[in-house]
Amino acid sequence: MTTDLLVTGATGFIGSRVAAAARERPGVRVTSLSRRTRDGGRDAGTVFGDLADPRTLHGGCAGVDVLVHCASRVGGDPESAAAVNDIGTKALVDEAVRAGVRRIVYVSTTAVHGRGPFHGVRPGEAPIAPVSATSRTRAAAERHVLDAGGLVLRPHLVHGEGDRWVIPGLVALLRALSASITGCAAVQSMIDVGTLGRAVVAAALSPRLGPGARYVGHPDPVPVSELLAAVRDQVERAGDGAAVDVPTARARAAGSPRALHHLDMLTVDHWFADDGFWKEVDLRPGEDFATAFARAAPWYRSHLADSPAGTGRPPDRPVGFTAGL
Repeated sequence: MTTDLLVTGATGFIGSRVAAAARERPGVRVTSLSRRTRDGGRDAGTVFGDLADPRTLHGGCAGVDVLVHCASRVGGDPESAAAVNDIGTKALVDEAVRAGVRRIVYVSTTAVHGRGPFHGVRPGEAPIAPVSATSRTRAAAERHVLDAGGLVLRPHLVHGEGDRWVIPGLVALLRALSASITGCAAVQSMIDVGTLGRAVVAAALSPRLGPGARYVGHPDPVPVSELLAAVRDQVERAGDGAAVDVPTARARAAGSPRALHHLDMLTVDHWFADDGFWKEVDLRPGEDFATAFARAAPWYRSHLADSPAGTGRPPDRPVGFTAGL
């Protein structure tokens, strides 16, 4: 029996890995929702639909068994975020329900909980307390999916080839400080994007995983000291290897609210624990951070070398250590 699976955001950082992982599954036929489909209809493996224009979603879920919603608007003005993440997701979910889609999965973010500390937090223990337009509208998207009996998956920091948020944002912070940082004792939940893609597909197809919200991250949180060392040794040595303690870093960043926000992230635990998830989807949680990061380091070096000095990003892309938080 063939399972028809529809992926939104299939050209994005996470969605592309989800689509690729789904195509590797026997008996799964993958279609992607695209606003660039020729003539606004169906193309080979794609169906037209624009979350910012709910009218275009009509009929897009016909014949679909499983919907995996990976598309989100991150950054930009609050109205655009609401149009895609809140209103667009509501329209998509309504269409899925009308079409009889039996399972709806939404890839969200732990940013819906706001700022930490979060130490070993398990599903259901942290309140929904978003602090930005992006995370508020993604929390609204979660509610639409959950109200329809769907599954919400919340990764924290996602790294790997194609990442233009986490490591580039961290490098931009270190460039602004002209130094690395010592004395950061916090830990962060992380997952490489390839493992996340496989995990999302496994969850979407698992008969054991029920509706609700779950965390998806490697079971072992990453000490920020290890994260900083990996960036320093394998990607970029900011300030010729100089290092400053946290109070000095705060003083240097005093004029930059963004840099101060990133420093707050580095010094506060963001550890979300859900070991049962991996057992329920019958999947290994992937390689440890050091192994996965070493494989992606050449891509990061190349990407950052092509970025404007001091930003760690292409000129048309926003940057943030925690996108949308």
